[in-house]
Amino acid sequence: MFNLLVGAGVLLVLVILYLLFRIQSLIGIAKKSKNIESTSNNVNANLFILFLIVGFGAMFYYSYVNFDKYTLPVASEHGPRVDSLFWWTMGITGVAFILTHILLFIFPKMYKYDKNRRAFYYPVNNKLEFLWTVVPFVVLSILIFSGFRAWTDITAKAPDDAEVVEIMGYQFAWSVRYPGNDGKLGNYDFRIIDATNEFGIDFSDANSFDDFTTRKVVIPKGKPVLFKIRARDVLHSVFAPHFRLKMDAVPGMPTSFWFTPTKSTSDMRQETGNENFKYEIACTEICGRGHFSMKLEVEVLEPAQYEEWYASQKSFLDRNEDYLAKVPEKYRDLAMEVSGIKDREKGTSDNNVNSAL
Repeated sequence: MFNLLVGAGVLLVLVILYLLFRIQSLIGIAKKSKNIESTSNNVNANLFILFLIVGFGAMFYYSYVNFDKYTLPVASEHGPRVDSLFWWTMGITGVAFILTHILLFIFPKMYKYDKNRRAFYYPVNNKLEFLWTVVPFVVLSILIFSGFRAWTDITAKAPDDAEVVEIMGYQFAWSVRYPGNDGKLGNYDFRIIDATNEFGIDFSDANSFDDFTTRKVVIPKGKPVLFKIRARDVLHSVFAPHFRLKMDAVPGMPTSFWFTPTKSTSDMRQETGNENFKYEIACTEICGRGHFSMKLEVEVLEPAQYEEWYASQKSFLDRNEDYLAKVPEKYRDLAMEVSGIKDREKGTSDNNVNSAL
């Protein structure tokens, strides 16, 4: 509210200054005692300088005050490399931006209309043309190829021991699937998606028998993690700022991104001093009216904690035994064994026997 009032106040002052200028001009016209054309040029030229000073001042002040808000702590191995490329790019383009805009706003003051001055005819300068063509080309080429190398390294094939997590976006939420003990995600088929089987898990594939789903992403610290990303309806985008991770989720075209977390959730809570800190994935592609609600918690655990958590998860089939009927008959016993249904039933039977005794 305070910022709104300040903005309204600044706007009001500018309107008042403009009205005073117009009144002064009209008075001059009425008296025919001054050169209105010259006055107008001087005023406009000075306003250019004022706008330059106020604009850059506001930009630098805002950047200084809010610097920590948009430079989040890094929590992945590739993160420092991404930040380095970002700040090099920002520094080079920022210097060019500042210099060109200083010239842009000073030139109206230096070269305002003067009836006693004639324009200088300067048709061409080949050396100057060559200079301002080659220098930007070289600088931008270095930046682009540096970024391309970093991108190809990050999006290269994940290590064989990477933890696999499938993230699926849909209007307006995220779903998460893990491959179970076999380390292999089962196939999916969009035609068999329903209210419970939101991934469309294909139970004719034996790799799907031990797959399990969760409400949040849980990953281990210090170990490679492969996100397999897809969308069920429209374009979404997986954005995890602390991991310097961003990848679109495209319908019909699975994408992937691998990284290595370097800080657990507990580590980050200590670093930030925020006991309620949570890593987050947000959708950064405007995907509809509920786009704002597409947030997904990410929890990074120590390796031992992660192994314990992973072992405690129940497979999708174990939690939804009705889907066992969708498994081909010849694989049903295997599905019951791999999914944990058989162990659960055996445990229930043993408990009943013990109770009877």
